[in-house]
Amino acid sequence: MLDHITPLILTKNEEANLERTLSRLGWAHEVVIVDSLSDDATVAIARKFPNVRLIQRPLDTHAAQWQFGLGQVGTTWALTLDADYFVPDDFVAELASLQPPPNVSAYVARFIYAVRGKRLRASLYPPREVLLRVAASSFWQDGHTQRTRVDGAVATLTARLIHDDRKSFRRFLERQRRYMKQEAEKLRTADRGTLNAAARIRKLIVIAPFAVVIHTLFVKRTLLDGWPGIYYAFERFVAELMLSRELLRR
Repeated sequence: MLDHITPLILTKNEEANLERTLSRLGWAHEVVIVDSLSDDATVAIARKFPNVRLIQRPLDTHAAQWQFGLGQVGTTWALTLDADYFVPDDFVAELASLQPPPNVSAYVARFIYAVRGKRLRASLYPPREVLLRVAASSFWQDGHTQRTRVDGAVATLTARLIHDDRKSFRRFLERQRRYMKQEAEKLRTADRGTLNAAARIRKLIVIAPFAVVIHTLFVKRTLLDGWPGIYYAFERFVAELMLSRELLRR
């Protein structure tokens, strides 16, 4: 099965994460990276790996960038990874053992969230389709992120990927400013009937930042993870505060 999978990664100034991620993908004949004109060491790091093919393309939307990347994949399946995903051995072993039925077009992965290498017991990071049958998959933009449209059944993988972003807090703030502008516009224009419970709480503005801290620390119990769990809750608080600010401005 591994011979039929190409890892696909989008990058933009990912020197803090990329080498660690690529070092776990030596099993792949080819790794496709679509880079959004990075101006740090991202390109130099990528070129150190002989199985990497790097293509540079200006970013318009995440959905369009992923769709372009999917078109560069020459195998039946694409493993869509963010540059801060760590691929453990048990995940690779499960991929190798897969025998997908003809009606299955995607596999969902769940995540372990880590802060500077310390794994948290839980997080708010959602599962998502990561292994896609190329001919049966496409992307569409939903607020600040992309969603996957799959023609066929979706199965779930047992092994988990690890999300461990090593970029600075300043980079986190820059990213969240962009994301929350897009998310605020989505919430402002969406039909209320289409919003889930979390989105409706977010529209309450000042309540959401404090609600996310309580939920993360005490419901998800990241308080028991010490400073990494508290730091994670703080990041979620800051992100929701930025969203509330954008909603107020609108």
